[in-house]
Amino acid sequence: MIPIAKPFIDDDEISNVVSVLKSGMLSQGNLVKEFEKKFSKYLNVKDSVAVSSGTAALDVALKALKIGRDDEVIVPAFTFIATANSVLFQGAKPVFSDIDNNTYNLDPEDVLEKISPKTKAVIGVHLFGHPFDVDAISDICEDHNLILIEDCAQAHGAEYNRKKVGGFGIGCFSFYPTKNMTTGEGGIITTNDNEFSKRCRILRNHGQTEKYLHVVLGYNYRMTDIQAAIGISQLKKLDFLNNRRIKNAEYYNKNIRIEGLKKPYKDKKVKHVYHQYVLKIEEDFPISREEFMKYLKDRNISTAIHYPIPIYKQPLYRKLGFDKKYLCKTTEDLCNKIVSIPVHPLLSKRDLEHIVNSINDLGV
Repeated sequence: MIPIAKPFIDDDEISNVVSVLKSGMLSQGNLVKEFEKKFSKYLNVKDSVAVSSGTAALDVALKALKIGRDDEVIVPAFTFIATANSVLFQGAKPVFSDIDNNTYNLDPEDVLEKISPKTKAVIGVHLFGHPFDVDAISDICEDHNLILIEDCAQAHGAEYNRKKVGGFGIGCFSFYPTKNMTTGEGGIITTNDNEFSKRCRILRNHGQTEKYLHVVLGYNYRMTDIQAAIGISQLKKLDFLNNRRIKNAEYYNKNIRIEGLKKPYKDKKVKHVYHQYVLKIEEDFPISREEFMKYLKDRNISTAIHYPIPIYKQPLYRKLGFDKKYLCKTTEDLCNKIVSIPVHPLLSKRDLEHIVNSINDLGV
């Protein structure tokens, strides 16, 4: 079976991890500091704060910004649930915005309509590796005195106007195994605000300013040196891995010829790093999405749906009454029509040919 995702791990990561294990210094230490510095340099930002997951990155960032009860944060209705959950963690209210029909990212016009006197921030997601409309969302935030948070969990190395994402607002990255680079689990917060990064460092480590001196309610959100050792190796090859993803996507773009499949959109302003290659099933496609997924499975090709349900219709959010407050039409339409096919760097030429031929054979 050709998997939908697969981490690229080689002897460099293994050797680095073994070195950490042999050292006996396993928790947050010098390698975490090294990883933070190298990640900051890669993005050209002042500071990076490594944490235990992408969700922890969002949680810490919002806590450091003092987002709290009665505050509102605008988030996309179409993304992974952690983006919205991080707002709930603060006792604040996620406000769901619809998405652009091409990029599947935040629709700036709908964001404008969702702003209220309680709005404190906007979390834009660079979904599937395609940056959101940074100029438009940044202008909205500046005009309304809102904080811009970039959810970069799927966009390591992606660029908008030749500048890497994570450097426009406050960046929050995930290093889950299926991401464009991984640390096993882990995350990082990126910023150009030194005072903000200090608050994040205190929050990630039990609220300590020094050992056993706790000044705020903090958390154990630390990254380990084991994870950082993997991250240092992965960061060195991130551009190579992204280029492999881009070439795989370009092969699909060129060779998938069947009618009724909308291929991923790419704005001229961006570098799209294809965390996922997402197809949209149009009305003139010969079979249903479910039949298409089964058809590919029978040919040993894995698929996935990213994402099948708008966040406000998830059971958790239904219980809280969000489903009665929102109707994001583009999101709801898209959830019923999208399907992801493998695009990860470990695909062989034979894999790519098999996937393309299998899809095109439906039109014969």
